[in-house]
Amino acid sequence: MKRNATAQWQGSVKEGKGSLTTQSTTLNNTQYSFNSRFEDGVGTNPEELVAAAHAGCFTMQLSAFLTEDGFTVENIQTKCEINLVTGSIVSSHLTVEAKIPGISKEDFQALVTKAEKNCPISKLLNTEITSTATLV
Repeated sequence: MKRNATAQWQGSVKEGKGSLTTQSTTLNNTQYSFNSRFEDGVGTNPEELVAAAHAGCFTMQLSAFLTEDGFTVENIQTKCEINLVTGSIVSSHLTVEAKIPGISKEDFQALVTKAEKNCPISKLLNTEITSTATLV
């Protein structure tokens, strides 16, 4: 399986602008710029997209591990916070809330840690990955 996305850019890094398009066209000429990346401009940015990818990948991996262990997943919500410092992503923190009937806090935390280490995006990222998990 291969997936792709395309970036297009015109102009200098600070005054220029670009667009991103994904194979599925979920992003279709979606605007990004210096302002949307480093300030409060309108549009997306690479770190936000990495955060979405990591949150989505981790959540699916956690669901798979929970299901393999015989639990029913009612709901999992994951927020990912990417920390960019002086041009490097230095950490990714996952905040997880889940409703999983019949699971102990210890078993849930063990599966969260397992998913944190084993989802494909976690494996791709060369950074510190941490999580905070809560059963609701």
